[in-house]
Amino acid sequence: MNIDNNVIISYKARLDKSINPKGIYIGNNTWVLANSLILTHDHLRGLKLDTRIGHNCVIGVDSIIMPGVTIGNHVVVGAGAIVTKNIESNCIVVGNPARVIKKDIKLNNKGQLIN
Repeated sequence: MNIDNNVIISYKARLDKSINPKGIYIGNNTWVLANSLILTHDHLRGLKLDTRIGHNCVIGVDSIIMPGVTIGNHVVVGAGAIVTKNIESNCIVVGNPARVIKKDIKLNNKGQLIN
């Protein structure tokens, strides 16, 4: 795993440590909240893929980040969202599958929106 500075990971968050543990990349000042799941493999399809989360992001409670996904900088993943494809920077995503509901946002280093 490659976890940058000032990353906060809830002790209840689950990071894929089984098949491809080196495939998780988390940028500076990112928060990974309780019960979120970050995957780097899909056993059924025989995939081992790197999963990347940018700087100043918030990965919401009970969300799932699928293997091989890249999340840009300043992204909020809403509670319970399932991220199945790459997410551009500076946006909020929610739902299953996750979709962009707001663009042009910016987060400070504490995971709070900057107006």
